[in-house]
Amino acid sequence: MISHIAVLRRRLPVWLIPVLWTLSLGIWGLPRQQSVWRDEAATWQVAQRSGAEIWHMLGKADTVHGLYYLLMHGLFKCFGPSTTTLRLPSVLAMAVAAACVTVIGHRLAGVWEGVGGGLTFGLLPSVQFYLQEGRPYALIAAGAGISTLLLVTVLRGRGRTMHWVAYAGTVLVCSLLNWLSLLILPAHLVTLVWTKAGRRIWTPWAVAATAAVTASLPLILFSRTQSHQVSWIPPLTWHMLIGPAVLLSIGALGALLDRPRVGRLSLATVALPLLAVPQIALIGLSVIQPLFLDRYVLFSMVGLALLIGATSGSAVRATEQRFRKLSRLLVPAMVVVAAVAMVPQSLAKRSPASRVDDVLAIAADVRRVKTTGDAVLFIPAARRDTKLVSPDAFTGLRDIALTESPEESGTLKGVEAGQARIRAAILAQRRILLVTDATEVAKPVSAMRDRVKISVLKEHFTVVADKQVRGRRVTVYERLDPAQMI
Repeated sequence: MISHIAVLRRRLPVWLIPVLWTLSLGIWGLPRQQSVWRDEAATWQVAQRSGAEIWHMLGKADTVHGLYYLLMHGLFKCFGPSTTTLRLPSVLAMAVAAACVTVIGHRLAGVWEGVGGGLTFGLLPSVQFYLQEGRPYALIAAGAGISTLLLVTVLRGRGRTMHWVAYAGTVLVCSLLNWLSLLILPAHLVTLVWTKAGRRIWTPWAVAATAAVTASLPLILFSRTQSHQVSWIPPLTWHMLIGPAVLLSIGALGALLDRPRVGRLSLATVALPLLAVPQIALIGLSVIQPLFLDRYVLFSMVGLALLIGATSGSAVRATEQRFRKLSRLLVPAMVVVAAVAMVPQSLAKRSPASRVDDVLAIAADVRRVKTTGDAVLFIPAARRDTKLVSPDAFTGLRDIALTESPEESGTLKGVEAGQARIRAAILAQRRILLVTDATEVAKPVSAMRDRVKISVLKEHFTVVADKQVRGRRVTVYERLDPAQMI
């Protein structure tokens, strides 16, 4: 039996099992009960615009995600809009990242380090969350894995010009998906310093890194003019550092077990900078401007998986002298135990409740409560995404605050009228549907337009129906009779 396994392992690539494992984790519960939350709704509605409309929008909003929107536009056009089309690219990208983790671990330490890291990668909580997310962060993680694998290849003396061209191209594509992914370059820089790379490595790396940054610079500078879009990110606080501290502690343990030495290429000299540098750099940037969101450095989980792989490999080597046959089952057993222990969390991440809201859920209630001649309002205006993702549910409803559609205005939520016009439009209605956030997730109303909407509805209308589901709320208001207003 063991001989058959050995033959099979020689015939099959070592990365295949982690890839299949990650794909299975990604496909499991992919539709999330047909739910789509607000971030994914942005992808959904922009991807269905024409190329010209997307280009028009990028000049005013979300430039940082432009390449991703264009990619999803092409996929939606080929395969149609669905939760599968929305999320499958992330599943495939994470599988690529798992393959890269496996190959890097195998080349730098051994087969069990590679397989252990590759299988662990798909189980990491943040990876499981973004594994099924219709946003670009999984694609960036794949790019980080590919670029790191290319760097390892050249550091092992097998690099050619084509490897450096591919390296620069991969880093550039990642930066066009989100330019904060350029934090991978200082991570790779630390690896070069730690391993005392020679001039034959430094020179082409500097050229490739400079080329990628230079090509990204126009996007970076232009996206800074849209910095108001991240103004909602809260300032850095001490409790935000708990997560990074835990991750760095786990990674440091794996690095110690790998016993890294200055001047020697090892798994730790590649993985620890990849984990630590982006996390620490983002914390530093967030001191200047609040930017600390874990998804911006999701790609650092490639480094964490590699270091956990080093830990599993050390465990195998520690047991194989006395229990040689059992030691071969150690990594699979560890993965099974971890997977079983994480079943509750894995199930939670595949439920609609794992996200702050569900854009699609309330659409069914809108269909049920609307009647001919009704009007609709959104508070805040960004909740218009429910209408943009489920236009059929709003057929027959007049969006009375809207003066310019999102497509025409080149925005995500459209342009609304001034306060006086909104007030007059509301008072001209008999029945209005208000789509807003559910009570448990709603933030205080700040925009004057929205305050006007609320005050007029409270003063001149009465609530006849109210439904809250998965973070969204639809309330039906009917105009008070004059006698009731006395």
